[in-house]
Amino acid sequence: MQIYKVGGAVRDRLLGRPITDTDWLVVGASAEEMQVQGFRPVGEDFPVFLHPQSGEEYALARTERKSGRGYGGFTFYANPEVTLEEDLIRRDLTINAMAEDDHGELHDPYGGRRDLAARLLRHVSPAFAEDPLRVLRVARFAARYAPLGFRVAPETLALMRQLSESGELLALTPERSWKEISRALLEPSPEVFIEVLRDCGALKVLLPEVDTLFGVPQPAAHHPEIDTGAHVLSVLHQCAEHAQPLTVRWACLLHDLGKGLTPKSQWPRHIAHERNGLRLIRAVNERCKAPRDCQELALLVGEHHTHGHRALELKPSTLLELLQSFDIYRRAQRFEEFIAACEMDARGRLGLEQRDYPQAAYLRGAAEAARAVTVQPLLAQGFQGAELGEALKRERLTALKAYKAGAGKA
Repeated sequence: MQIYKVGGAVRDRLLGRPITDTDWLVVGASAEEMQVQGFRPVGEDFPVFLHPQSGEEYALARTERKSGRGYGGFTFYANPEVTLEEDLIRRDLTINAMAEDDHGELHDPYGGRRDLAARLLRHVSPAFAEDPLRVLRVARFAARYAPLGFRVAPETLALMRQLSESGELLALTPERSWKEISRALLEPSPEVFIEVLRDCGALKVLLPEVDTLFGVPQPAAHHPEIDTGAHVLSVLHQCAEHAQPLTVRWACLLHDLGKGLTPKSQWPRHIAHERNGLRLIRAVNERCKAPRDCQELALLVGEHHTHGHRALELKPSTLLELLQSFDIYRRAQRFEEFIAACEMDARGRLGLEQRDYPQAAYLRGAAEAARAVTVQPLLAQGFQGAELGEALKRERLTALKAYKAGAGKA
């Protein structure tokens, strides 16, 4: 039996990056031998075991054969005769197909170290094209390592394009796709994830509503970058620069989908794109099986982001409606995320990335003014039921009028 450290732990050590988890590969052992030594089996699809002391995962060396469509369409074969090289060749990228033995010696049969130095994401073998999930994985790695200068090798991009055109991407389950999409959006360069998917034709298969935005112009006075798709990429870049959470990044990706529905005859204006885009946002949310908090924020940002930008101009009654729509009294964090998404949208414009966004402080102040109105005095006056609700609304409107007047003087 030989045990090797494999995959990301080897790759990131060579890159000088933090190692978050370690994968172990066991060559020359059977499942029975592992259990005799105290390892606990956990894998259903292939033999994976937990170390009796550390709890880390140890997988038996295995080969695989394509047996159906999609990510799960493989038959695995694991036994003591499978070699290290046979196991590593089934992996996606050369930089993920390296191993270290217990003496620290590097085993690199497919040139992973060379590609690390060349900053290339290159597939290990033609079998890469058998697994559609690898399109998303490579795009995610591109988003992670773009700041280090990595790019997808042309021949790998060609295989990704072949997969995109084959229809295999449609066999991916929403849950598996979402896992990759959500992880990619949280990488240092999420915009690169979208760019790579678009370059290989996968974006128009997985997120056609986003793909449509490229080539759609916007008014240059508000959007010097002109292209709506380019704007969305810039907004995602700002999300990463400002360490926004997944909810905000997802909302920012989808916030302008309505512009893809504008007839060409109306370009570059996009009247009512906020409401027009809601059905598309709902469709993407449902197709991707996004978590509820991501779905809710995406819809709210899509509908109200232009109100956020015009916050200082809004009438107190409109401002109150905006606050009510977010349920700021019970969902304060969601309104904070809306403000963040609006600010990222405003900064995601060519040459305006560093411009101040006073609307953020104004909206926070308005929310505080509305929340400061309490129900107890109204109850003491005898209000109840529907009348209590109307009285509370009147008091909050009065508070917002006073806030707006004070903010104007300031």
